[in-house]
Amino acid sequence: MLSKEAIKALDRRHIVHSWSVQADLDPMVIDSGRGVHFWDADGNKYLDFSSALVNLNVGHQHPKVVQAIKDQAEQLCYARPDAACLSRSKLGRDLAAVTPGDLNRFFFTLAGADANENAVKIARAYTGKFKILAKYRSYHGATYGAITLTGDPRRPPVEPGIPGVVHFLDPYCYRCSFGLTYPECSLRCAEHVEEIIQYEAPSTVAAVLLETLTGAAGFFAPPDGYFQRLREICDQYNILLVVDEVMVAFGRTGKWFAIQHYDVVPDIITLAKGLTCGYVPLGCVAVTDRIMDKLDKEMLYAGLTYNSHPLACATGSAVLQVYHEENLIENSQRLGILLEARLREMKARHPCVGDVRAKGLFSCLELVTDRETKEPLPAAISGGIGRRLLDRGLSTNVMRNLIFIGPPLIITEDQLATGLEIIDELLGEIDQEIA
Repeated sequence: MLSKEAIKALDRRHIVHSWSVQADLDPMVIDSGRGVHFWDADGNKYLDFSSALVNLNVGHQHPKVVQAIKDQAEQLCYARPDAACLSRSKLGRDLAAVTPGDLNRFFFTLAGADANENAVKIARAYTGKFKILAKYRSYHGATYGAITLTGDPRRPPVEPGIPGVVHFLDPYCYRCSFGLTYPECSLRCAEHVEEIIQYEAPSTVAAVLLETLTGAAGFFAPPDGYFQRLREICDQYNILLVVDEVMVAFGRTGKWFAIQHYDVVPDIITLAKGLTCGYVPLGCVAVTDRIMDKLDKEMLYAGLTYNSHPLACATGSAVLQVYHEENLIENSQRLGILLEARLREMKARHPCVGDVRAKGLFSCLELVTDRETKEPLPAAISGGIGRRLLDRGLSTNVMRNLIFIGPPLIITEDQLATGLEIIDELLGEIDQEIA
């Protein structure tokens, strides 16, 4: 067994980490995990309040999922992508049982980024058009096509990307780009999308692609009526509605799919994180029967060596079984109500909390120095929030002035309360620092 120091030395010598200045990185050495907790190499225990990267919905080392991986590995580790095998067929059947509408056909990829890129290919192939509209505040992945779709500040440093992507403004009610207030705004943000389509010429626009709930770029959910209006606009101009649910599908928001909060069926849904919960890499493009009825007669110019990987497909079916057997979608809905209520109570007491956004077990605190001006918390304070939480035994994602909360769906009410007490304590300290 290597020491922590030896592991870090090998890491520093050989491993290139994502989204990092390599010379500045001092990574935690994670040793093990179980349920909603993980341990570092020094034996320190952490409550995982972000499900790692909002993907460990069933928690760390779930025994049923681990056993499914072992069983599949003993039977068949790999099958070429043009073959059929049990785990592939079974996952297709299991997914079709929970996806909305007629989203019954699935193209399996390795992750969310290539799921989004293949969704673009499918949309272009089906419509014969090439432009894709996407939001500015968004994150769709780090590969060249996916980062082009992305609107957040990680895109410009790696441009140019793929051609044909046009960005539009967001349904961000706390900082409305149009200076309006919902519902008196009459959904100006949705009408803006139609305006962009008209400028770009509807005959050139293949799809509107957006996250159902914005995740990594700063969590926020569009107001009711937004997706309903987008569906009408897309239908009017023969444009596909593609929703990226890589982060929010599979119970994260209290429903199987976040789009179900809006009673809308999209043409394509992209999936990944909660599909296998990170145990084995897998992404997915869920496509309606209507689209595939046409594309079944044409060559699909898309392929991956590890398309529908048998080990990953078996993992996906095991994860879906856990969702059903342990009522995790219902647990997310039930505890999500408690989570939102507690966060709003925190906002009432802490001047540093400018906004609370929550759906199910997915939420965000936006921190400010002044609620009237909505001036974001300065980097001198926000930059240390993640470390301060870790020192208290809580691990969660922090980006700029945003604290994300997205624990595993297996979390209990007591465990949720423990994590919120730690955040509450830190918010009290920040109140004093900005006073």
